[in-house]
Amino acid sequence: MSIEIKVPPLPESVNDATLVAWHKSAGESVSRDENLVDLETDKVVLEVPAPASGTIVKIVVNNGAIVQAGDILAILEEGEVGVSAAPQSETQPVAESAAIARKDLGGPIKTSPAVRRLLDEHDLDATMVSGTGKDGRITKSDVMLFLKSDDGANLTPGDRESVANSAATESQVSGFVRTEQRVAMTRLRARIAERLLEAQQTAAMLTTFNEVDLTE
Repeated sequence: MSIEIKVPPLPESVNDATLVAWHKSAGESVSRDENLVDLETDKVVLEVPAPASGTIVKIVVNNGAIVQAGDILAILEEGEVGVSAAPQSETQPVAESAAIARKDLGGPIKTSPAVRRLLDEHDLDATMVSGTGKDGRITKSDVMLFLKSDDGANLTPGDRESVANSAATESQVSGFVRTEQRVAMTRLRARIAERLLEAQQTAAMLTTFNEVDLTE
């Protein structure tokens, strides 16, 4: 049986809403009471749950559209939802996961005196070697494996110095890089900004001083 997914009753004094985002697409299976779409008004963000389990047959209204109470958002075909098999996770190499963890932690790479001496002997930088020790710590075996690998064998002394300098420069400036991103205001925040500006323009901006003589 086909079920029409409609816009629920909106709050008082709210005439319409903006469809912010669909959480499901056409052809996907949904469960009862699962959130399908978010609707944003001037006052609140509404969630539209699935009235029954089934499959989304058709999406009538796309993201960003203006809708009113009672409008049809999608068509749901009621039916049993099959249980899908859980995806198999791929196992990452130990060295790669340790390198990622060390990168996320930031700061200097911890090495023992023996490892530092081995790195200096082969003109290597600690950022070039993936550590497999605790908290991404580099061990002597990690350095030896790197030297035996293709990455270590193909590096000339000049290349090693260039890679080390670039890695050091990147680590120095990474903490001071500022990124800027322009994001359109949501409907709720736009209404708040409008009300604040209106209050500033209409409210009386004045200060009153009262002087009282208390000498007598």
